[in-house]
Amino acid sequence: MNLPPDVRFLEDANLLIYRPHGCLDEATVNKILNVIGQLEASRKEPFNRFWDTLGADEVELNFRYVIHVSLYRRLTYTDRPPIKSAILATDSAMVHYARLHAVLTQGSPINVRIFQDRAEVSKWLAVPEELLGAEA
Repeated sequence: MNLPPDVRFLEDANLLIYRPHGCLDEATVNKILNVIGQLEASRKEPFNRFWDTLGADEVELNFRYVIHVSLYRRLTYTDRPPIKSAILATDSAMVHYARLHAVLTQGSPINVRIFQDRAEVSKWLAVPEELLGAEA
């Protein structure tokens, strides 16, 4: 599968890394949702996710869209093995939307946590911090 330049999939670690740059809006979120859906359909093994939003300098989302996406993910991932979804964010709007996503996916196999420190993400996902580095 050809991945967009802001997405990496580390097979050995069963980890999808997404690093949006510029504006994080509905179009960019839809793009990564499509990638996630394709990977989930083609892989037998579950995989964790890491969203490194530090390169996004603008957030153009709204409550309605985040609620829609969160409920969509919750429904499409029903009856699957548990996964972890780590979101590295310092922008207040991004943190706010990430928290909403975490609340709306509670009780599903998608365990979302928001972090402000890459080392904490590394511990939670149980992967070396070097894998989560901020390379382009």
